[in-house]
Amino acid sequence: MKTELKNLDQLLKLSGLSSDFKKTVILLGEQEVSIFYYSTLIDAKWMQQHLILVLQNRSLDSEIKKIEDIKAWIPINDIEITDDLTNIQFKLLKGYAIVQLHENDQKCALVNIADNHGLRENNDTENEFSVVGPKVGFVEDLDTNIGLLRAQINLPNLIIKEIIVGTTSKTKVAIIYIDGLTNEQYIQTVEQRLTDIDIDFVFDSSLLDQMMSDNSLTPFPLFVSTERRDRVVYSLINGQVAVISDGSPYIVTGPSTLFDFFISAEDYYLPWILGSFFRLIRIFGVIFSLFSTSMYVAITTFHYEAIPKDLLNPLIFSRMNVPFPPFFEVLFLEITIEFLREAGARLPTKIGQTLGIVGGIVIGQAAVAAALTSNILLILVALSALASFTTPIYKMSNTIRFLRFPFIILSAIWGGIGIFIGVGFLFIHMIRLKSLGAPYTVPIFPLRIMSFKDSFIRSSFQILNKRPQHLRPKSSVKYLPKQVKQKNDLDEE
Repeated sequence: MKTELKNLDQLLKLSGLSSDFKKTVILLGEQEVSIFYYSTLIDAKWMQQHLILVLQNRSLDSEIKKIEDIKAWIPINDIEITDDLTNIQFKLLKGYAIVQLHENDQKCALVNIADNHGLRENNDTENEFSVVGPKVGFVEDLDTNIGLLRAQINLPNLIIKEIIVGTTSKTKVAIIYIDGLTNEQYIQTVEQRLTDIDIDFVFDSSLLDQMMSDNSLTPFPLFVSTERRDRVVYSLINGQVAVISDGSPYIVTGPSTLFDFFISAEDYYLPWILGSFFRLIRIFGVIFSLFSTSMYVAITTFHYEAIPKDLLNPLIFSRMNVPFPPFFEVLFLEITIEFLREAGARLPTKIGQTLGIVGGIVIGQAAVAAALTSNILLILVALSALASFTTPIYKMSNTIRFLRFPFIILSAIWGGIGIFIGVGFLFIHMIRLKSLGAPYTVPIFPLRIMSFKDSFIRSSFQILNKRPQHLRPKSSVKYLPKQVKQKNDLDEE
């Protein structure tokens, strides 16, 4: 989304909407010189030593008469004198400083004082790993994170609004969006909810996530929280709003839908057929994880007639010596799996991996040998635990883990009818949820046929050229796709 700019003053005015765009005025004799720059893209120490101090020292014995004198004054090789607005905008967003001699001058000097923010070895994504695609993640420094975003979105209308949250911590919180694209209602809603927060200390963006939430009485996350830069960039160009706090490596984006939590970055880096297949596998895995153990309880407690004859004998033999009813059998194994998962997550990485593997094998084998559980249930619980890990967003994975237990209880009380009752309440609850006032279950309810092209499956890029309509963006078209045809670059004789 580009904004047509006519002169340098309009560019500076648009850039000034962002809190990280700064103006420094220095006095060189009787001449005031203005320096404009993005603080998140430049090296502040380099600017102070090699630009500001050099100009001030040189002005003691010389007078700057025209903007071209800057080249002779400053000992930096990459300096360009130009009035080309396109070039000025491009260089400004790449970490150059604009040096303007007079207030309304269209010709200015572009000085390279860029800093490679975040380009270090320790800012890889840890919890949202992907085999294909970039692995650049965010860190705990707010300016570094904004610099990482500006490196990808080279637009002056990428607006950063900083506010202070926390009566004790005085934490800087940034609201990020693309002006002229993102719906203003969402921007105002986010800003209002953040300014209304009354808390003494903000440790992480996750606290802001909960306090901005439309409904606190739900286990479902209503905002996507991610450490991946490419995921945030994709959200911003679709018309969403991003929020990040200083000291947190996670950025919160919204409004979000249920399907956003099952979309992986790899879906767009692989061919659309493979991306769609893996997304369907992911959704099926979550459904299996949610209902597998509760269906086992319902069938073995109330609905033996639903079991095929060939499977009935192995099931009876497996449960022959188990003294507990299916409900307690499932509860024992599910809680054991949760113990292993929590212990593995809290221990150092190498020890946690060893504990998860050895603990799972030893406890599972011992539980079957001691007749505390059946072999079939052990397989179901293990597959269910594996399936819950297919969710790309950790918060949604936790929700799936939690929801299994109410379904197990309902199936133990009313069998299959209990599961259907639980599904009904779950659907009603999800339909009523909203994220920044936008429906949570789009495109299923309210029904949006055109939005199905990036929900259960990921369609071809020739089809994904429009932004999601439920976000109500000001510009709906992302790009104009060309006609799909087989390419042949060999000259035919």
